[in-house]
Amino acid sequence: MLYLAIGHVCQDVAPGGYVLGGTVAYATLTARALGWSVAAITRVNSHLDLSRLGEMDWVRLPDGATTTFENIYTPSGRIQILHAAAGPIGPGDVPRHLRHADVVHLAPIAGEVDAALVDVLDGAWIGVTPQGWMRQWDVSGRITRRAWAGAESILARSDATVLGIADVGGDWGEIERWASIARVLVVTQGPAGCTVFERGASVQVPGTPTSEVDPTGAGDIFAVAFFTQLRDTGDALLAARFANCVAAHSVTRRGLAGVPTAAEVQRCLALLNSTPEPPVNT
Repeated sequence: MLYLAIGHVCQDVAPGGYVLGGTVAYATLTARALGWSVAAITRVNSHLDLSRLGEMDWVRLPDGATTTFENIYTPSGRIQILHAAAGPIGPGDVPRHLRHADVVHLAPIAGEVDAALVDVLDGAWIGVTPQGWMRQWDVSGRITRRAWAGAESILARSDATVLGIADVGGDWGEIERWASIARVLVVTQGPAGCTVFERGASVQVPGTPTSEVDPTGAGDIFAVAFFTQLRDTGDALLAARFANCVAAHSVTRRGLAGVPTAAEVQRCLALLNSTPEPPVNT
């Protein structure tokens, strides 16, 4: 089974330098931990060392810059600063041999993924994490929310969409409108778990209690766990319970170290057989 992630690998500002980050970094490592073969299409500076992400089928598009974020966590939420951004990724950047991967994950972090990619991925199973289409930045790089242009088309053509409640500023009206279009829409809510919207019904799936050290990447890890389980089983609630568990383990470590271990994956799979289904809200 092949998992293809499309978007920028980035550098995150860290004490003493930079660390690799971005949805594609977390997605490929998590998918591999879940037993999948992985591939990625990204655009980064040619000098960036990606060996930390391991061997995979890379399509590494050249650029003079690497997307660079600074994440500042405060009691009132996360502040993000964009220090640099690589260029776009479009339909012509997807090789034919990758267009029918078992899961294709559209993973923009700075608006770089062209929505027209769905046109060349016709027939593929598509998962979307749209946060990068809902970001804008000023001349200082300070990131704020913006409306997701073209959301309706992407939602209707994707098999599943995962976003965080902070991505929409807590606007449940917008979420419910999108849920009426999407095949499956999941809204993550940190320690509270997530809400799954499917076929006109919503279900709150409780989170897994844990001690948080670093939430960076948890939403990306959740999305990969959810997409792969949903693709395998067709059961969105089971997939959400599994993804909640995997994401809860991820926040107990910093950065890419939060990628699940084999033991954690097995514990989360075992949990699926012992936890009752949550009630459905219609």
